[in-house]
Order: sequence, then structure tokens, then C-alpha cells
Amino acid sequence: MNLLFTFLSLFRYNHRMKYLFRSLAYTVLMLVLISLLSFGAIHMAPNSFSGGELNPNMTPEAIAQLKAVYGLDKPLFRQYADWVVNLVHLNFGISFTNGAQVSEVVAERLPVTLWMNIVALLLTFVLSLWLGITAAMHYGSRKDSALIQFSLVSFAMPSYYLALVLMLLLGFVLGWFPLNGLHSLEPPAGIGYYLDMAWHLTLPIAVMVFVGVGSLTLYVRSLVIEILKSDYIYFARARGIDEKKIIRYYILPNLLPPIVTMLGLSLPGLIGGSVILESIFGIEGMGQLFYLSAMSRDYPVIMGILMMSAFLTLIGNQIADAILLKLNPFVKR
Repeated sequence: MNLLFTFLSLFRYNHRMKYLFRSLAYTVLMLVLISLLSFGAIHMAPNSFSGGELNPNMTPEAIAQLKAVYGLDKPLFRQYADWVVNLVHLNFGISFTNGAQVSEVVAERLPVTLWMNIVALLLTFVLSLWLGITAAMHYGSRKDSALIQFSLVSFAMPSYYLALVLMLLLGFVLGWFPLNGLHSLEPPAGIGYYLDMAWHLTLPIAVMVFVGVGSLTLYVRSLVIEILKSDYIYFARARGIDEKKIIRYYILPNLLPPIVTMLGLSLPGLIGGSVILESIFGIEGMGQLFYLSAMSRDYPVIMGILMMSAFLTLIGNQIADAILLKLNPFVKR
């Protein structure tokens, strides 16, 4: 009897269970709406696969046969229902271009995009925190003005333009870095294989960090300036507390909630990657896969990437909210 009471108490409807069910219902509802909009928009796009415009030499009989193979001869609502059923079973369908499973195509390109974006994301946040706090602590000085100008240049710099400039100067003229690809023609074995990959990814990561650090630096700077206006900062300085301790014990804890929120919103980029940069540098990642799939109207691959990005966005928001509940007790009220 006591075991039964303990088991039932686990499912007691309290504020935590209420928050969990609301978050789950919100996630499911948003995924359904995103899937409906994405599925409808893709099938309404011009030059569709079902129309045969991609290959004018195809006969009507061949087009009809392909439509039957991929289920494109069914009504649109039936296609969507079949796609949802397959999605529940983690089956994203078959690629139109090579006939492989979408999950296999994504799994082949996902690791390089994950590593590249994780490294760029961590470097961007660490560098932005340091630059933003430094600018705010020297508010109104030349250092602050220089960091603001640097951030504005970073914010306004197009990634494709910077990528082409770095490829021209550092890759073509100076020859310090390779122009494209993930590996050399004859990559070394062992640890040299990964060092060769890191050498090829240096320029793309540098472009991603430079383009992303500007807006985040300005955001951190504005937050720190508001924190420095607080009463507890005046009291801490009046007590003679060192500036490094003020940053560590007063500024950084108050920066955690917005930074956690920004990290949660940055999760989709780990899968989506950078479409432009991966195409410019010839990196076979998720960004390039999405671009090629969009050009070839490969609906299953496009929908698979879109749904994974949407799922990561929603899960990132939920994780950020859960962490905020732990970091800030006033949020619970």
C-alpha cells in the first residue's frame, strides 16, 4: 500500500507537473504548425519535382512512375498524413536525388557541421563576454569607443564578403590556409588527419566568429552598463572590493540568465550550419546539403532539416527556461 501511494505521488499534479505538461503541449503544437506551414510552402513552390520541370527530357510516363514511387500522386493531405506517420517512427523518407534514406544522408554530413558550429559558438560567446564586459567597465573611454566601432564593423560585415577576402589574402596570396574542402589531397594518418581538418576549418570558423561577435558584444555591453548602475555595485565599490571580484561575483551571475537564453536560441545553428559559408568553402555539411536540396527540390531532405531545426529551437527554449528557473528564484513566482 505504501508503494502504491509512493508511485501515485510521483504523478501528483503540482506546479512542476503543470509546467512540464504545458511545455510539452506547446512543443507539440508548434511542431505541428511548423510542419503544416513548411509542407504546404514547399509543395506550392514553382518548378516542383512533380511537374517535371527539373528535367524537360523526361516523358510523362516516367514522371507518373516517379510520382507513384514517391507518393506524389496522392492528394496533398494524404501525403502529409503519410509523412507524419513516418516521422513518428523517425523515418524522414527517401531522398529524391540519390534514393538514400534522409537519416543516412543527414548522419553523413552532421558531424562536421556540429563540430564547426560548436567551436564557433563557444569562441563567439567567450570573446563577446570578454569584449562586452571590458567595454562596459571602461565606459566612455577610448577603449570603449574602439570596441564599439569594432562591434559595428563586425555586425555590418557580410559573411560571404569576409570569406572571399580572407580566401584571397590568406589562402591565395599568402598561401597560409587552403581555399576549400575538408582535407588535403593526401591527408596524413592518425592525429595529423584531424589537424589537417582543423587547418581547413580555420577560415570558416574565423568568419563565423567575427560576424557573430559584434552584435553579442554590444548586447553584453548594454547589460553590464545597466548592472553597473545597481545599488549593490555602488556598495561593493564603497567597501573597496576589487574590480575583478565585482566582475566575478556581481556581474557574471547577473549575466547568466540572458546568456543562457541566447545559447538556447543558438542551438538550431548547430544543425542548420551556415549555408553560405559551407557553399563558399566547399564544406560538405548540413548547410551545403540544405542548399543543394533546395536547388534540386529534394522535399524529404528539406523537410527533415527544417523539422530538426524547429525541434532544436523549441527544445532549446525549454532548456533555457528550465535553467532560468534554477538560476533566478524570482522567476518561479
